[in-house]
Amino acid sequence: MVGLLIAAGVVVILILWVVATYNGFVKGKLLVEDNFSQIKIQCKKRYDLVPNLVETVKGYATHEKETLDNVISARNKGSSANNPAALAEADGQFARTLGRLFALGEAYPDLKANANFAALQSELSGLEKAIAAARQFYNDSVLMYNRKIMVFPNNILAGMFRFDEAGFFDAPDAEIENVQVSF
Repeated sequence: MVGLLIAAGVVVILILWVVATYNGFVKGKLLVEDNFSQIKIQCKKRYDLVPNLVETVKGYATHEKETLDNVISARNKGSSANNPAALAEADGQFARTLGRLFALGEAYPDLKANANFAALQSELSGLEKAIAAARQFYNDSVLMYNRKIMVFPNNILAGMFRFDEAGFFDAPDAEIENVQVSF
């Protein structure tokens, strides 16, 4: 009788462990998805500001059409990205073209002094910091989730329930390099 109670207790504990571990996987996966969504929200805010910035620059730098077109093209690519790798690639391209756009402010003193340009540039700078923080939160949640599904014996359950590793939000090599601006 005692042996049966012990066996039943072990089964109950095992079931509780499986349920708790599974729920931990779900919680981790949802946190990763939520943090990726936060990156997309911050990027969308940034992408929404760009047309205003471009319109402000157009009045001062009409012959810089190629730079302005590249900024809008990079913005559109970023707006349509739907996974971390695509968004990281689009974000790197966007950062490079945005750097060239800000360089126009240096090349045109009247533009640099324009209050709208300065306000938009300041707002974009703030959004860049928010995006960097969102990336960090995302990568932290990916680290915790991946660690949870990789350690033994969790990796056995993760494999059984098909919980796959999440990808980190890596900065593309081009984003790490210095922005080259030429006129």
